[in-house]
Amino acid sequence: MKRWLKLAAGAAAITLATAGCAGSGGSPDAAAPGGGQGGTLTVWLMTGSAPESLTQELNRKFEAAHPGVKVDYQVQQWNGIQQKLTTALASDTPPDVIEVGSTQTPAFEAQGVLQDLTGDVANLNGAQWLAGLKASGEYEGKTYGVPFYAASREVIYRKDMFEQAGITKPPASNQEWLDAIAKLKAKFGSDKDFQPLYLPGQNWYALLSLIWDNGGEVAKAGGKGFKSTLDSPGAKAGLEFYKQLVDASGTTAPKDNDEANPQQAGIYGGGKVAMFIGTPSELPTAAKTDPGITAKTGAFPIPSRTGGAGAPVFLGGSNLVVPVNSKHTDLAKEYLKLLTGAKYMTQMAAAGTVPGTSTDVAALAKDPFGAVMAQTSKNGRTVPASPKWGEVESGQNPMKDMLTAYLTGKKSLDQATADANTALDKIIGG
Repeated sequence: MKRWLKLAAGAAAITLATAGCAGSGGSPDAAAPGGGQGGTLTVWLMTGSAPESLTQELNRKFEAAHPGVKVDYQVQQWNGIQQKLTTALASDTPPDVIEVGSTQTPAFEAQGVLQDLTGDVANLNGAQWLAGLKASGEYEGKTYGVPFYAASREVIYRKDMFEQAGITKPPASNQEWLDAIAKLKAKFGSDKDFQPLYLPGQNWYALLSLIWDNGGEVAKAGGKGFKSTLDSPGAKAGLEFYKQLVDASGTTAPKDNDEANPQQAGIYGGGKVAMFIGTPSELPTAAKTDPGITAKTGAFPIPSRTGGAGAPVFLGGSNLVVPVNSKHTDLAKEYLKLLTGAKYMTQMAAAGTVPGTSTDVAALAKDPFGAVMAQTSKNGRTVPASPKWGEVESGQNPMKDMLTAYLTGKKSLDQATADANTALDKIIGG
């Protein structure tokens, strides 16, 4: 869990970063061009992704297996990484192995700066790839990214409040979720500051789960672009249930802002909230107000309309790529093979993330919050693999506007979804 507490949603939102310095790529080795057995292999992984103990052991083992090779391992910061990667990948001497955010990968794939790994999938543990991340590493029928790790949202709740309200088990279906909200209101509703569920109006990551759970899609691939489907029956049903949750809970969360403004975990830490949809990484924020709140907190999957294992969840995470201009492509692929093998992916799970290339999540399941991710990752998904998706997240997100317009009553369901559909098409439609 400790490693997961550092990750959470950041990997999914890295396209927001626009500032930074120019990157310095790996140095070409004249003695071993094109991936020969010698020289320096430059590896860029992001801060907080792989535990230091893992990377130190990995690099020692790789160097021992490849005499004459030195691994130049560099930890990068998320802030400013977009520009730094853009500069590095366009250079003649880029790093040889790079961690890239899942929603960021399609843009680089479309620019032609990544090595085509289609013929290497089987050798890179392809049979073990996490299905929810796989699509973000594919472009026009070819594979450019190898799933590295992922994380997802869950319902974080106060176990003591549930018990006092007579809720004996976490809700699994939408109706059970609404029933739990009603029981919590009946028990604690005399306190005007109490909220059974704190749900901001623009938590579009949570909305994704509800849309997918109702059989809807955000967009579908078509021709050279994507066609928005936010006006489909499934998408509308997901938006309707979001409003049901807001209305039933009577949440005071702003309808015109997201979970970060204000930080929902800070509200939860005040002791007047029974549930919120978020990530375990948010708990330290709650603990700043109430140091003992983590011990009183549990988690369960976002309920599904049909019950069972829960609604599909958005997987925020990273892929591993090899720049097309790498001077050590063969060595880079060997490094990827080693890193994404069962040994190191099991260590990633033990550190608190869903391993991208292994189905072994037993270590992750030992933690109560990780256990939920281990369960829901099997049904995890990502946003449409559009090269222009970064513009959706960093600009005027049509789904946020749609939520606010519908929740505030400024637009009907049909009008809100139609307008959002048009706006999204303008971004990713071609």
